[in-house]
This record gives sequence, C-alpha cells and structure tokens, in this order.
Amino acid sequence: MSDTFRQWAEAVQQIAEAPDTPVGITRCATYLRSLRTDKGLQLAARFLDERIFPFRSGKRVAVGSRTYSTCAAEFCEIDYEQVFKPCKKALGNAPDTIEKLMQNIEAARDRRSSAGLSLSDIRQNYERLSGLSTRTVKKTLLKSAWRKMTPVEINYYIRLMRGALETGLSSQQLASALAEAFERDPSRVRHAVTITGRMGRTALLCKHDKLEEARFFPFHPLPPMSASPAKEAEAVDLTRYVAEEEFAGLRTQVHLSGNRVKLYASDGTEVTGPFPDVTHFFLSRPIPDVVLDGVICAYRDREILPGQLLRKRMKMKKKRPGADMLEQYPALFIAFDILYHKGELISGKSLSRRRQILEKLSENHSVPIASQFDVRDRDHLKKLFIRSLSHGNEGLVLKLRESAYETYGQPSDSWINIIKPAGSLKTVLMYVHTENGKHGRRHTGYTLGVRVREDPRYEEEFIPIGKSGADDLGDEETKRLKKRIRDLTVEKYGPTLGLIPEIVVELEFDDIRLNKRTKANYVLHRPRFSIIRWNSDPVETATLKKVENLYQKKINQNRLKQDENPSFLIHENYTSTKD
Repeated sequence: MSDTFRQWAEAVQQIAEAPDTPVGITRCATYLRSLRTDKGLQLAARFLDERIFPFRSGKRVAVGSRTYSTCAAEFCEIDYEQVFKPCKKALGNAPDTIEKLMQNIEAARDRRSSAGLSLSDIRQNYERLSGLSTRTVKKTLLKSAWRKMTPVEINYYIRLMRGALETGLSSQQLASALAEAFERDPSRVRHAVTITGRMGRTALLCKHDKLEEARFFPFHPLPPMSASPAKEAEAVDLTRYVAEEEFAGLRTQVHLSGNRVKLYASDGTEVTGPFPDVTHFFLSRPIPDVVLDGVICAYRDREILPGQLLRKRMKMKKKRPGADMLEQYPALFIAFDILYHKGELISGKSLSRRRQILEKLSENHSVPIASQFDVRDRDHLKKLFIRSLSHGNEGLVLKLRESAYETYGQPSDSWINIIKPAGSLKTVLMYVHTENGKHGRRHTGYTLGVRVREDPRYEEEFIPIGKSGADDLGDEETKRLKKRIRDLTVEKYGPTLGLIPEIVVELEFDDIRLNKRTKANYVLHRPRFSIIRWNSDPVETATLKKVENLYQKKINQNRLKQDENPSFLIHENYTSTKD
C-alpha cells in the first residue's frame, strides 16, 4: 500500500495541534517512521518543509487566493461575496474556511469521494498545475483533485500550495524529528539539511544511516550567519576579535560555478536580474567555483551611497535594468566571507583561515573585500565605529578570529553587531496581528502609524508606517499591553485586530525606505519597540512629514570618501593567475 496524502494531511494537523514544540517533534517523528516507502518518506519530508518541488528545479505553483477561494465557492454552490467571504472573515483564513464548507455543505459532500491519493499523485497534480496559465483551467484541475479528497486533505493541499502549513516547526526542528524517527545524531541531521537544502534527500540519508554522503553544491543558498546584538560585546576580550564595517546595502550570496553566476538575498530569494554589472564582473574573470557572502552597495566616485538607492534596482526583479539606471545607481559587491572554494565547503574552517583564502582570491581577481581591523581597546573600537558612520555605513561587526561560519539561522555570539539606530519616532498602535498558538491566540506583530491629520494629502488621522514585534518587553509590560489591546479592540479582520489609536509607542529603526505600495510611500526598516509611552497623547506622535524629512536627510548626508582607512579593499593589479 502506498503512503497516502490523507495520512500526511492528518499527521500535519496533529503536529499543528500539539501543546508544545517537543510534542510536535515527537508526533512528526512517529509519522515519518511509519512511512512504508523511500519515495513516500522523501515526498513527505519535502512537503513538511513547505516545498513542493526540489529547490533547484525553479518550478512553482502560481495559484492565488482569489482563484482557489472562488473555485471553492463554485464547488460548494455558494455565493462568493455573500457566503464565502463572511465565513472567511469569521474563521480568519481561506484553507480552514474551505475545509468547513466541504464538511458541512451537502452539494460539496455529494461531489467528493476519497480516493486514497498517494503523495506521488499529489506531486504529479502540482506538476500539472505548475504548467497552467489561465484561471479557468487551474480551477478545472483543482475541482478534479478535490473530488478525490477529504476536507482535511483539501485544507492542507491549499496550505502546501501557499507554503504556509503553520505546523509550528522550523526546518531545524523538522531535522530533529528525523533524528528522533531514525535514532541519529541531531547535529549531523541538521548539518545535512543546511548544506543540502533538501529535506527529502536528508530524510533518506537519515533513514539509511548515510548522512556522511550529504554534499553541498552551488546554487543552493546557505542560511546566512547572523550576529548577536551589541550588548554581547560588553564582556568580551576584544583582542580575540576583528572588526569590519557594517555596510549599508543588500546582504548577498554570490554563487559561481563554471560559466554560471547567481545572486541570492539573505532570505534565499534570487536577485540576479537587477544586478547585471555584478554578474558581469564575476563572469569576466577566471575565478574558480566559489560561494561568497557579502553586500551589494551603491557606489560611485569612491563613495558608498545610501543603501535606499538600491531599492530602485530591486524593483526590476528579473528584468535587466537599462543603461541609465546602471549609471545612476551603480552597484558594487563587497565580499566579507567565503563559504565554498574549488569544490570544498569551507564554512567549518576558522574565520582566519577563510580570510586567507578570500584575500588570495581578491589578490588574483580584484574581488572587493571588506577591510578588517584589529581592535586594541574600547577607545579604539569607538573610533572605528565613528569612522564607519562617516563612511555612510551602519556601524561595526565584531568577528571572533577562530569562529566557524554558523548556518543555523540563529544569532551567533561569534559575531557581534554594533549599530547605531537611524533614529526613533513616536508612533501609534493601529493593528495587532495574531495566530493560533499552543495556548490560544497569540500576538505575532503590531502595525504602527504616524499622524497625517493636518496633511491635506490624506483624509485619515493616522496611516501605517511599519510593522514590529515586541519581544524585548518585560512580562509585566506585556501583560499591561495585552489588557489595553483588549479594551481598545473595535474591529476584527480574521486574525487581525483593529484598535482605537490610543497606545503611543516609541520605535527605534535602522532605516527608512521608499515603498510606493504603501499608503505612506515609506516604511521603517527593522522597527522595534523602544518604550511604550503610556502617558503620551496620540497627538504627540510623529507626522509623515517628519518621516519624509528624516529620509531626505539620510540621502543628503555627507559621506567620507574611501581614501584613507577605507571600508573595503580592491587589489587593482588584476592578473589571470590561477588560485
């Protein structure tokens, strides 16, 4: 008997309903252990990682919420506007709404008969769906598939298509479930997942005790190493660290192999299209196969320009920018680490050794690399920090000389960020975003706004300017905030709560960015709660005009030229010497 999609969907539902993460991991392990075939295990693990197709296939299922929602209304013979949308508003999301409708509407029950579809059947169905372009033919295929499914299968068929299972388990926790299922070392399983990027492949290696066969290949973006906040620097021995400037740009991995080069942002999204000048640089040199970690900066006339200017390029997505844009917003990739070199993954080597390899690469091929500075004492650290800001950068990163490159997605004590916030603003809390947690609904984020009451361009009193978490609030402050939110909630939009705008929050942020898709045309980058101003009146909140002035001030900032003590190095004497 094949491993069925129904078993998978019901297991995912049980995992999502687990009272805590350890129970969720155990439930996941029990299900994975029960699978009969290698193919079933491979697909089940891949689907649990919210991937339908292998990462490097480039395939995707493009079915929007409107398409599958109206399709469900047609399937159930109900009015989309009068019945489906109110049900969705009450339940908070489309997949759960569709499951309930499929269970309770007679017309939908009459159309369905569970056919025991296998995981391979579902994979083939998604394959056909990925090749369709019009809404009508997509709906036809969806209805055909749903006729053979139970309501819970339909729910998780849609969730998997959206990439939003909401099991509460991360990729690393799924790796722990594999380790538990087949009694393997969890650290080895997590490492295999990280370097291969393939949960299905790792599941098979884990089952057959062949984790040593896990291999990394270019064009699978590795999770970027991230730094701990500045408070971690207070007790460290600075002589064990080197300092690099924290560049104002786009964190990027460059993957080069043969005559192919691809660029990936820190979230794994490919960003090759907007930067043909960067790809041309690498393809024009006989560089060996490498994966570099670094930053794309806007750079002209020996000066690092505001990082906001790169947003113009990013709007191009896969389209090649024109000559005027390339000239107006020139891009430069600056490497600060090397993770893969000549067929070998070297992320496990010490920073000092990786730096030697990176410097040799730079010498032979003129690859720009971040300058590293020894730190003598805390006074010297302060001077380096001030110089970085003068260059137009964001601060410093301290890096432990003997540290490996950690790719587990969590901030590491081996790297420490020392960053000056771009500023702070008094804002008002407008919306609260929630989701089902282990112990009821929990707050996942907060939308905050600025004042536009006196602004003739707007009719509202406040408009959104950013979305933040509130992780640094103490227990008592969090309790007080939740109680006040309950008192001020006046509307519910599914999982989102609309509030009377009375809670004033001072936000710190790292940057202000243009975003024409928002009502304000600006968003705060990395906003976080600084303090809740319980005694402040909403009329004291910052205006949109102030946001615009802060943005313009940042753009017009005078920046120190890259002459003395530069942020990065370029070995101009390029030769074609082999590494």
